[in-house]
Amino acid sequence: MPVREIIAAICIIIGMFVFLCATFGVFRFKYVMNKMHAAALGDTMGLFFIVLGLIILSSNVFIIAKFILIILFFWLTSPIATHMIAKVELLTNKDAVERMKDK
Repeated sequence: MPVREIIAAICIIIGMFVFLCATFGVFRFKYVMNKMHAAALGDTMGLFFIVLGLIILSSNVFIIAKFILIILFFWLTSPIATHMIAKVELLTNKDAVERMKDK
C-alpha cells in the first residue's frame, strides 16, 4: 500500500471520528447553543479532513480544485448558518439569556 493511500486513509478516519464526536455532542448537550456549537465545529473540521484525504487520493488537478472549492464554500456558509440559528434561538426562546447568564 503506497504512503499516499495510508495518509489519505488516516485523514478520512480522523474526519469520520470528528463527525462521530460532533454527533455525540449534539445528542449529549442540553441547550440549543451548546448543540449548535458542537455541530458547527464538528462538521467543519470533519469535512476538512475527509476532503483532504480525497485530495491526497486524487491525481486530477480539476478534481482537486473542485474539492478546494467545496471546502471554501462550506467554510463561508457554515458560520452564517450557525449565526442565523443562534439568532432565531435568542429571538424565540426567552429563557436562553437567563440560562447563559447562570453559567
